[in-house]
Amino acid sequence: MTRLEKPLKREVAIDGQAYVLTIGPEGLKLAVKGHRKGREVAWRELVSGDAALATALNASTDNSAA
Repeated sequence: MTRLEKPLKREVAIDGQAYVLTIGPEGLKLAVKGHRKGREVAWRELVSGDAALATALNASTDNSAA
């Protein structure tokens, strides 16, 4: 098995919108293509089952900043 040591980026289309998925040693990040900010999930959150909670918290803080 190859160890993940540096970020791997791939483009994915969701409902006709282009996104960039970055898979790195720290976790996953999904952002609109051309933008830096996006949704991030750490590997630890996925393993512990806290990914849904972390996503909900990130979404609530994103909405309150708008």
